[in-house]
Amino acid sequence: IRFLGDRAAAEDVFQETFLQVHQSAETFDIQRRFRPWLFTIAANKARDLIRSQARRPTSPLQATISNSDESGGEFLDLMSSAAALPEDDLQRQELQTAVQRTVMAMPEHLREILLLSYFHQFPYKQIGEILQIPLGTVKSRLHAAVAHFADRWRTTNNGKALA
Repeated sequence: IRFLGDRAAAEDVFQETFLQVHQSAETFDIQRRFRPWLFTIAANKARDLIRSQARRPTSPLQATISNSDESGGEFLDLMSSAAALPEDDLQRQELQTAVQRTVMAMPEHLREILLLSYFHQFPYKQIGEILQIPLGTVKSRLHAAVAHFADRWRTTNNGKALA
């Protein structure tokens, strides 16, 4: 979900990943660890989905709905919530959304390494195996990713520190 920014897309990638694992099981080298192999497949499936979505136009939830017999509203207006969220939960969700938005706006090579390290908590060596890059490159990209995130965060949140 963190990589794609959408639960439904993440579920699709999850299914595609395990279908690919099933189809490619005989090619798996049992001398290697399963988790990096699995994550490599998942990352590739996620990249494929992102590329395919870039080719198809979408309508944001804030898009105006207009019919000939009604004044325009927004898709969000059609969605109603039965339960109100407590203020703390709302603030936490807003923070998560802001972080997610900042991460998703990052270049793909920086976003991937940031997600693998901070959100999935893979060790640097495994990140190198997953992305097929040397350990030194993992470290330098991660440093660049953190700096890029911090800069974007300050820019989009009026200099507010991330709590």
